[in-house]
Amino acid sequence: MTGTAAPGTAPTERNAVGVVAMMTALLAACVAFQLNASMLSPALVTMARELHTDEAGTGLSQTAFFTACAMFSLFLPRFSDIAGRRRVLLGMLVVLTAGTVLAALSTNIVVLDVARVVQGVSGPVVQISLLTLRSQVTEPKRFGTLMGLVTAVNGGIAGVDALAGGWLASHYGFRSVFWVIAAVAVLAAVAVAVGCPESRPSAGTPMDWPGVVPLVVGAAALLLAVDQAEKLGAANWPLAAALLLVGALAFVVFWKMEERSGHPLVRISDLRQRASWAPLLTTLLTLVGVFAVVNGVLMSFVQNAEVGFGMGPSLASLVFLTPFALVGWLVGPFTGRLAPVVGYGRLLRCGLLGSVLVLGVMALVGVRSLPVMIGCTVLLGATYAGIANIVLNLLGVVLAPKDHPGFLPGLVSAAFGLGAGLSFALLSAVQVTGSPQGGSSASGYVAAMLTGTVVTAAAYGASFLIPRPRTAEVAAGA
Repeated sequence: MTGTAAPGTAPTERNAVGVVAMMTALLAACVAFQLNASMLSPALVTMARELHTDEAGTGLSQTAFFTACAMFSLFLPRFSDIAGRRRVLLGMLVVLTAGTVLAALSTNIVVLDVARVVQGVSGPVVQISLLTLRSQVTEPKRFGTLMGLVTAVNGGIAGVDALAGGWLASHYGFRSVFWVIAAVAVLAAVAVAVGCPESRPSAGTPMDWPGVVPLVVGAAALLLAVDQAEKLGAANWPLAAALLLVGALAFVVFWKMEERSGHPLVRISDLRQRASWAPLLTTLLTLVGVFAVVNGVLMSFVQNAEVGFGMGPSLASLVFLTPFALVGWLVGPFTGRLAPVVGYGRLLRCGLLGSVLVLGVMALVGVRSLPVMIGCTVLLGATYAGIANIVLNLLGVVLAPKDHPGFLPGLVSAAFGLGAGLSFALLSAVQVTGSPQGGSSASGYVAAMLTGTVVTAAAYGASFLIPRPRTAEVAAGA
């Protein structure tokens, strides 16, 4: 393990120094990625003004970033098994820095879009960090705690990142946000180079680059089709249908290629097992049920002066999104610690069931009471962001085949992205249908929250299909 110590230092102390150095490096890498995901949201209006475009254009740059993240997450975790996790992680941070500098220097929206795609190479940072931990820390409780800490960062830096992004953009322009992210990325790259150990469980195995092409094309087509569907009345439905057809054909080609490949990117035999498809299904349903409720429906409702609470966007973010992210950030490490003790599946079901109950109360009571809505958002930060979201990420690591560890975390990451997009497409449609802009009825908001409740309940049911990761739990080890 990487790390320096005095010649007389005991092995346990050297190991502790190595773990601290590794965790510092991995957390720095995850923070550098997360800032790209959350710090820019409050800066979109400023970005549109300074680049002489509209908010739809800057919103498209966000779509470009998240789509690229999903694409690279499909194959870079597996590539890291072969080429080395530290090497790939360091390479991603270098590319992230280059893309961030390009974004800071961009003079128009086209350059910004290109820069955001380049930044998307960092998409699987969290997954590769978790795989690195898995290879270096074997004691289940310690491993769970450290994984929970890393994964909690993926939900936001306690809400401070969004507030800082808004403040920087308003005082120094949107480019200042990118320069701050670039500085953090450089520090993260140095930390990874110095403190992160190398691991190559599949060294010498050829990378299945031919299989990468149809998989990425299929996933990209599907994500872009979902993005069209999110536009509702403004959507280009023939284009969406064509993208769905391209996606389906690409996945068929990918399936056939993987069946014949001697070193497949994704083994079809693994996909057929419950350890693979059950966590993917549960992740997809969970994101569809919850993501847009918090980030879309709720924020729209509380800012609606006719049927909601008439808050401004800054106040709404401070009152709802910041506590939500903060609670999830605080609960995450405890979730990682408890999962090997009480069971990953049991803890996941507790989080999902709690989320179902909270969503139901938000829909039926919270829409009439600001204190209840705030309390529900805080509770959802614990049950969804702090428990369910964390465990789903961890299951992708602990359920992956030992001889093919990178494929499942990558697919879980893609399921998160697809679920988030589908969530906006479905719940926004329900919301707008029942509560059109300028309307005086809250029925659309209530219906959207209840729809999210039903889908999350389906995720709870699907979670029973996930097999128990016995080797990652304390009882099994004992």
